[in-house]
Amino acid sequence: AIDEYKPLDATTNPSLILAAAQMPAYQELVDDAVAYGKKLGGSEEEQIKNACDKLFVLFGAEILKRIPGRVSTEVDARLSFDKEGMIQRARRLIDLYKEAGIGKDRILIKLSSTWEGIQAGKVLEAEYGIHCNMTLLFSFAQAVACAEAGVTLISPFVGRILDWYVANGDKKTYEPSEDPGVKSVTKIYNYYKKFGYKTIVMGASFRNTGEIKALTGCDYLTISPKLLAELSKEYVKLTPTLSIKEAQACQLEKIHLDEKAFRWHHNEDQMAVEKLSDGIRKFAADAIKLERMLKVDVIS
Repeated sequence: AIDEYKPLDATTNPSLILAAAQMPAYQELVDDAVAYGKKLGGSEEEQIKNACDKLFVLFGAEILKRIPGRVSTEVDARLSFDKEGMIQRARRLIDLYKEAGIGKDRILIKLSSTWEGIQAGKVLEAEYGIHCNMTLLFSFAQAVACAEAGVTLISPFVGRILDWYVANGDKKTYEPSEDPGVKSVTKIYNYYKKFGYKTIVMGASFRNTGEIKALTGCDYLTISPKLLAELSKEYVKLTPTLSIKEAQACQLEKIHLDEKAFRWHHNEDQMAVEKLSDGIRKFAADAIKLERMLKVDVIS
């Protein structure tokens, strides 16, 4: 799909890696990762963890052969509330990329947008020059905290926000401009541009092309091959709906969030609380499935 659509950047997550690792075409990468884990030795648990990290990096390296930009590689979601654990794991992934001859300028480390994840991102950026992509971002509070932490990029989720409102409200369909996910990313984009934050806004998790077109002008968008295929069949001129000029004229007030204020404001957004915890659980579950798959190979 990357060869076909030639994107600038690409992203992975545990669910995508799990799916790819089960494909015969990528068995060699799985074998290499298992061999690496065995070579380093240690307990069975340590071998599996090292094999997992290596597998993420091997997939990332393959992707980087096909794109000019950066690949996002995710830190284990089970560390989402462990700031120091996330920092250590991120540095480990960067070291593995370095061993593969790939510099940290081509990597974005994906971290969950918990308070601990955002603070880990702040340390990684400021002290180690490691670029971070804050994922599972659903609330305005998360976005403000990420901007204040000075992270490189955020991935606010559009489609998963829509999913929640459809599942929990009376309204089942939305026009793109009224889509709750689109409105969330629009507000975040406007806030960042109005107050001069350098953090890149990359809309993610789209359910339809209408959402994508409604966010034309956003810094980056991460789009699935399926939706890229649909867009490639359309021949319409798109006018940017988001712009720095309009953002600077919007009526948003600047706010500052310490930990207590962050936790309160985020907690006030029921959708964001539920989707963040749900996303962490799902990514963690897929990480566990991947480990079980590798465990069979490590033992054999």
